[in-house]
This record gives sequence, structure tokens and C-alpha cells, in this order.
Amino acid sequence: MEKVTIEDVNSRMGPAAVKRRLTDALGATDMALNYYELAPGDSLGFGYHRHSAQEEVFYVQSGTVTFETDAGDVAVAAGEVIRFGPGESQLGTNEGDERAIVLAMGAPQESGELHMVRECAACGERTEQDIELTEDRDAIVTLCVDCGAETGRFD
Repeated sequence: MEKVTIEDVNSRMGPAAVKRRLTDALGATDMALNYYELAPGDSLGFGYHRHSAQEEVFYVQSGTVTFETDAGDVAVAAGEVIRFGPGESQLGTNEGDERAIVLAMGAPQESGELHMVRECAACGERTEQDIELTEDRDAIVTLCVDCGAETGRFD
């Protein structure tokens, strides 16, 4: 058994105001568990993405998160849960005016191959992306695979 206080787990850089990776803190081996606080405009991922081998479940504790999906946008309000199977594309974003709190669970822990796209201004369309830590390690950037342009910076 392991028990942690969420606020005691360090937040990580990324597209959310707060992301606390609870997986390691709890010593979980078969699932991934992340706590998010999304300020207005923040998202749960670096881009519209899918995992080849991981099922994901998102519980919205407060606020509302709108998930972009292949079937259209789906708003998930406080007290609601949404599930995505392996290979289903999604991106959850806080499009509201208040902070949203979300618990994300994924199984198995290893998500398999990640396929992610973002809008690339240089290419004029959504393109596949790579995610890299900057040389001075103060931010994470997304880079267009086609042209190398930086499409996002997250610190």
C-alpha cells in the first residue's frame, strides 16, 4: 500500500498549469495516474493524440473539460467521466472561465506508440509532431516533423 498527498507531488512542465504524476509517487506498475489543474485555455496533452496500446479514463472533479474527438467535441462536466480506448484520438481542453481539476488514468502504464498532431503555421495544416526538452531544460517544445518549425512551447 502507498498513500500520498497530491500537493506533495512535484508538478511537471507541460500544457497544464499543474500536472502531478502520481504513478511514481504511488509506485504503480500497471497503470498511469496523473492529477491536472487546467487554467482557462490549458489542455491535458501537447496536441490531438492517440495511444496505440493504452485505454484512458478522465474524471473531471471540477470545472468542465471539452474533448476534441473524431466524433466531434464532447463537454465533460464536474462529476462526469469519459473513456477512450486504445487508438482513439482526443485532446481535452479547458474552454471555460474557471479552473478545471482532472484525474487521468491509463492502462496499461506503457501507452505504446504515440501519434500526435498540432497546427503548424509554416505548413498551413495539422502535422505530426515531436516533443523535446529545450537545450537549457527550461521548457518543452513541440516540433513539426515535416518542416521542423516550433509549434508550441510549454514551461
